Amino acid sequence: MTTRIVELRQGILKKNDELARVLRDRYTQAGVLVLNLVSSPGSGKTAFLERTLRELTTAGFKAAALVGDLETDNDAKRLAASGAPVRQINTHGTCHLDAEMIARHLDEWTERPLAGLDFLFIENVGNLVCPSSYDLGERVRVALLSVTEGEDKPLKYPTMFNSADAAVITKIDLAIPCEFQRDEAIKNIHEIRPSIEIFETSSKSGAGFEPWLAFLKQERSKR
Repeated sequence: MTTRIVELRQGILKKNDELARVLRDRYTQAGVLVLNLVSSPGSGKTAFLERTLRELTTAGFKAAALVGDLETDNDAKRLAASGAPVRQINTHGTCHLDAEMIARHLDEWTERPLAGLDFLFIENVGNLVCPSSYDLGERVRVALLSVTEGEDKPLKYPTMFNSADAAVITKIDLAIPCEFQRDEAIKNIHEIRPSIEIFETSSKSGAGFEPWLAFLKQERSKR
């Protein structure tokens, strides 16, 4: 039974990886930078993305978002207030997004073609385990950690942080009341992924967004 489960999982991941390669080629041809945002629930991912979309739109960039949740479209409605096109993906119990879900919703999304975008953000389901195994064709994977979660989160979920291209520490405006140990958190992140870029941000005050936006523009310029 265990062997059969392993074989099924390998088959599912192989199919996902094949479709992710197709998506990656599709993104490249369209000239859009695709980022996959991953975190645990309550990390402030939606607030972070909302501010990011608003800042990019104000700067003249065309950005959009696909939002993954088990149920409801609350986050999509919230993000749409930024002025960017947003589409909700409800997984109905599945703890991650996969390449097939992304492809299907892109094909159904007629409001704006990929070719008209500079950035496409995929807000994954709040989970630091399952999403680490599923390639969505993104060029940049971003792992978020809030100051309210504790400094050892990267050590508890090493696969996710090791698979990320950038890490974002959110809610830094709460660092002092939460007694957040900044140096310890950064040390733990670098222990898992030594070369990873780390951004310390507050979606409420806007602190730390300037280097984050500079990073996005730099990645966008890479072809």
